[in-house]
Amino acid sequence: MTDILKLQLPGKPQYVSTVRMVIASLANSAGFDVEAIEDMKVAVSEACTNVVCHGTNGDDLYEISCEISDEQFCVSVQDQGEGVDMDQYQAPNLDCPKEGGLGLFIIQTLMDEVEITSEPGRGTKIRMVKYRQE
Repeated sequence: MTDILKLQLPGKPQYVSTVRMVIASLANSAGFDVEAIEDMKVAVSEACTNVVCHGTNGDDLYEISCEISDEQFCVSVQDQGEGVDMDQYQAPNLDCPKEGGLGLFIIQTLMDEVEITSEPGRGTKIRMVKYRQE
């Protein structure tokens, strides 16, 4: 059985810490270990920060959806912003990192599965999965 929880938040930076606390609480209740919970908190924070910086004007709402099952914890962060052309995305050069641009790399590093869908004019959705480790 899968439990589904959804939150709608204004695209304001002060609510990113609220999302971190919610994710930590849900993941802890679902039995994930401290390391997995920290990974999820950082990844979701990066996704929410991307929404705040690029996907909303501050007043727009975005949605966090959590699907919790016996096998996995799935978090989706979806905005209704301008969207991006993911074909133009370039992974950062880690030998010469610049400020910004590391968020998606961090998310992909910390989570077991990441799917990004975006359509210009229709927003962006980042779906992140952490599998339960036995």
